[in-house]
Amino acid sequence: MLGGLAAALAIIFFVTAHEAGHFLAAKATGMKATEFFFGFGPKIWSTRRGETEYGVKAIPLGGYVRIVGMNPLEEVAPSDMGRTYREKKFWEKSVVVLAGVGTNFLLAFLMFYGLVLGTGVPGDLTTEVGAVVEDTPAEVAGIEVGDRVVAIGDSAIDVWEDVPAEFADIGPGPTTITVIRDGETLVFEVVLAESLTTEGSGYLGVAPIRERATVGPLQGLGHAGQLVRQGIGDTFGSLYQMLRPSSLAQYFGVLLGDTDVPDEIRPVSPIGIVAIGSQAESLALFVGILAHVNVILATINLLPLFPLDGGHFAVALYEKVTGRQADMRRLIPIAATVIGLFAFLGFVAIVLDVANPINL
Repeated sequence: MLGGLAAALAIIFFVTAHEAGHFLAAKATGMKATEFFFGFGPKIWSTRRGETEYGVKAIPLGGYVRIVGMNPLEEVAPSDMGRTYREKKFWEKSVVVLAGVGTNFLLAFLMFYGLVLGTGVPGDLTTEVGAVVEDTPAEVAGIEVGDRVVAIGDSAIDVWEDVPAEFADIGPGPTTITVIRDGETLVFEVVLAESLTTEGSGYLGVAPIRERATVGPLQGLGHAGQLVRQGIGDTFGSLYQMLRPSSLAQYFGVLLGDTDVPDEIRPVSPIGIVAIGSQAESLALFVGILAHVNVILATINLLPLFPLDGGHFAVALYEKVTGRQADMRRLIPIAATVIGLFAFLGFVAIVLDVANPINL
């Protein structure tokens, strides 16, 4: 329960930090920001400090900062002229619209960096069994997590790379697996199945434990950056899977009561993230999950689709390159489509997270 509460508070913090990036960048470049809210819809609470109203709204699915002149249809008061978004230079607009995603990427990087320094990075594979697949020769024979494989048949096993090589030589059929368990040597009679990935090779059904290698502060920077890049790639891959016609058809099925959606295309709402956080068995796993949340939030906002942050940047870049002001009326249908799509995915995610909760 405490993990779920911590995850909920973390999401609020990440969204607020994202909007604070926009807000502080707007202030730094001389723009006028009149509202800074967490949530959407009816106002629950607010207070005014100077020219900005700060507050919370009823639907906790994001936040926003209202910057004068950023809405293309907004009429600007004469007293605000000189402080509007639309009047600023390209670099100033870019800093403001990208400050939010920059903040989330920075948070993700710092969290990954802390994890790398605290827990190390993946090292060599060991000969210790880390997982046993259900209904496989290993489970039938009685091999358990924690067993250290020392021999297959008559061949000694010194490193894990010896294991697949032996299975390839033996092939499907009977053999023996010798392990060390709690200081005792045990020999198991097994009948290897046929591998589905390597023709002619035997299959046992175990996975090894990978060691953790320590890294220094400088090395950690590179590893943390690599984790951020990997998270960006994973996010784009997930978006591609989710937006395929077959996936969208399954989401419409969710609205009709079919909540059996494969994990690889399942959208997740803040409710689901809280549920995942409550199931995290270690602090490292919990922090890693939240770091990925920041990467996902930043990557999605970076898409060049109006009215996302990346869409605002694309408009500013178009105006800089062409020297012409964009016809914002043409962007309204795009904005409506983007908002509608993400609202649909968000609603489907909420239905799934309530009706079919995620289990790690």
